[in-house]
Amino acid sequence: MQAFYSDHFVLPLPEGHRFPMEKYRLLRDALQQQLPQIGLLEAPAASDGELAFAHHPSYVQAIAEGSLTPAQQREIGFPWSPAMAERARRSVGATLAAARVALSDGLAANLAGGTHHAYADKGSGFCVFNDLAVAARVMQAEWGRTARRPPLQVAIIDLDVHQGNGTAHLLRQDASVFTLSLHAEKNFPFRKEASDLDVGLPDGCQDGAYMEALEQALEALQARFSPGLVFYLAGADAHAGDRLGRLQLSDDGMQMRDRRVLDWCHARDLPCVMAMGGGYGVDIASTIRVQLNTYRIALEYWQRWQGRRARHAAVPPA
Repeated sequence: MQAFYSDHFVLPLPEGHRFPMEKYRLLRDALQQQLPQIGLLEAPAASDGELAFAHHPSYVQAIAEGSLTPAQQREIGFPWSPAMAERARRSVGATLAAARVALSDGLAANLAGGTHHAYADKGSGFCVFNDLAVAARVMQAEWGRTARRPPLQVAIIDLDVHQGNGTAHLLRQDASVFTLSLHAEKNFPFRKEASDLDVGLPDGCQDGAYMEALEQALEALQARFSPGLVFYLAGADAHAGDRLGRLQLSDDGMQMRDRRVLDWCHARDLPCVMAMGGGYGVDIASTIRVQLNTYRIALEYWQRWQGRRARHAAVPPA
C-alpha cells in the first residue's frame, strides 16, 4: 500500500498555537516503525493548472506570493510563509498521487489532506486548498481522456467531525460528485453549506448511535448514486479524546467506522483514496493511535484488493 506525505514542510507557528503540526511527522514515524508494509512516498506539488480545477487563479497566486489580506490569513488560521504555500500545494498533490495509485491498486492514502473548509477563493479552518475537490475533478478529467469510458462518478465520504462546508460549496452544482458529510452538528463551521447528504450528530454521540447514522448514510448514498471512485476523509477528531470534536467515539468505535467504510468500498470493488483530516487530541498520542489503527485496517483491505486482482488475473479468458 502506498501513502504520500509532506510533513517536512513545517510551518513556523507561534508558541501555543492550537494546530498540532507535529502530528504528521509522528504519524509517519509510527507507520515506519509499526506498519513497514506501507510504502511512504514524498508528495509531489500540485500545479497551478491542477489547482485551477477548483480554485480561482487569483487566489492561487495570492497564496504563492503571500499577498492575502490580514482577514484572509486569519480565516485560514496559519501565518503565511513559503513553507505554508508549499505545504498546501503538496497536500493537494498527495491526494492526487494517491488517487492515481488507488485506481490501479484499490486503495492509497494521503497522510494529511482532507482540507474540506477551503473554498474556491479563500481558505478557512486550517485549510488552504481543497484537495478533495481538486482531486475529484482532476481524476475525472484524466479518466475522460480514455475513449469508450463512461464518465467517472466520484463520492466523497467525509467523516471528519466538522462539516465539509468548502467541499459542499465547491461541488454543489456538480451532479457527477456526491458529497456526504457526517459531523457534529453544533461544531465548526457554524454556517454550514448543503452537501448532497448531511448528517448532523448531537454533542456526546457515542459508538452505537454513530454507527447507526453511518449505516443509514451509506444506504442512502448507495440508493442515490453509483460512484466509480471514493474519497474517504477519515478524521480522527470524532474520537472522545479530541479537544475540538464534541463527539464521544471510543477507539473501538473509530475502528468500526473505518472498517465499515472500507468494507462498503471493497464489497463494490470501488477504489478508495484516504485522507486524514482533523485530529486534535488532548493527548496527541491518542490522535496518532487512532490514525495508526485506521492505517492497520486500510492495509488489511489493500491486501484483500491485491488478492482479488491476483485471482482475476489468474482466470483465463473464455
